[in-house]
Amino acid sequence: MAVVFFLEKDIPEDNIKAIEEQLKQSDLVLKIKYINTEKAREIFQEKFPDLIAIVKNLDINPFPPSFEATLKENSITSNRVSGFIDMMQNTAGVEDVQYNQDWVDRIKSFSRLAKAIGFFLGGILILASFLIISNVIKLNVFSRKDEIDILQLSGGTNMFIRIPFLAEGTILGFLGGVLSLFILFLLIRLLPIYLGSSLGVFSELISFRYLSFSQCGGVITGGAVIGFIGSLSSLARFLKPKNIN
Repeated sequence: MAVVFFLEKDIPEDNIKAIEEQLKQSDLVLKIKYINTEKAREIFQEKFPDLIAIVKNLDINPFPPSFEATLKENSITSNRVSGFIDMMQNTAGVEDVQYNQDWVDRIKSFSRLAKAIGFFLGGILILASFLIISNVIKLNVFSRKDEIDILQLSGGTNMFIRIPFLAEGTILGFLGGVLSLFILFLLIRLLPIYLGSSLGVFSELISFRYLSFSQCGGVITGGAVIGFIGSLSSLARFLKPKNIN
């Protein structure tokens, strides 16, 4: 999140350097960028090409110089930000400050809501995956009931019988994780193409980022673990040792 400090039109160079040093000394600021009047005009023409004619008809450059200060992520919701902005606004040479605190608060609230919904839906998907794999293994146990009975009567241990089913459940979970990553990759590649024209100006605010290497590994490992636990649960309920009388 950036705070823009608009400076006075004919501000002396010494005042610009003083404001720059004051911004650099603040522990709330991650980086700063100075934009002079010519650069501000170029940025306006790039973002609003339809209004270039209006700017060209003016005899003067209406855009003031400014400093764009990017705040540290952990300080965006800090109460110190308000005090910092008030202090800078009263600094000699600073004419106005642009910082949408209400917008930041709304974004933070939406982020918390999105995380809560994500955890809820993720829990439902994990439970669904667990039940699906458990039922698949259960059906496989029933379909091989005769073979299992023969193995048990001939001295086969429970672990010997369970290992193939545990491996099957783990492989199913592993493949499910890989397939989900592949589908996610396609969505991230194709969805922006279809939404690019419809998003309009919001396309600069919304970006689609693929998972990191560690996150991909976590998804695949989590799928394998869910498959293993689901098959283990199914085997514990439906695979009992036979008693030989």
